[in-house]
Amino acid sequence: QVQPVESGGGSVQAGGSLKLSCAASSFVGSGYCMGWFRQAPGKERQGIALIDITTRTTYGDAVKGRFTISQDKAKNTLYLQMNNLKPEDTAVYYCAAVADGSRCRAMIPRDFTFWGQGTQVSVSS
Repeated sequence: QVQPVESGGGSVQAGGSLKLSCAASSFVGSGYCMGWFRQAPGKERQGIALIDITTRTTYGDAVKGRFTISQDKAKNTLYLQMNNLKPEDTAVYYCAAVADGSRCRAMIPRDFTFWGQGTQVSVSS
């Protein structure tokens, strides 16, 4: 059972940076997809960045060039480095995982089995 736990959220001014971490009890087997979604008030959950066991990454258009996803398999930890933050990045950020690397091709929340509790990121102008 994978239980992601996010940390690193907070408040920052536009143009600033934050780094989120997601500690997982274990990376899910020999093939997996893990990543980050976010949800702003009144909006649907949105895919941000995904990574699979081969370290192939997928990014949402809204964050390309600003956010970087990475993983430390030895520590069972996933990271999201967020640079040049904008007020529209304000949301609750969730870490998610599924034992199927093919799910990294599309950022569909319902494809993911395990979810963290979320961490708030607030960006002021």
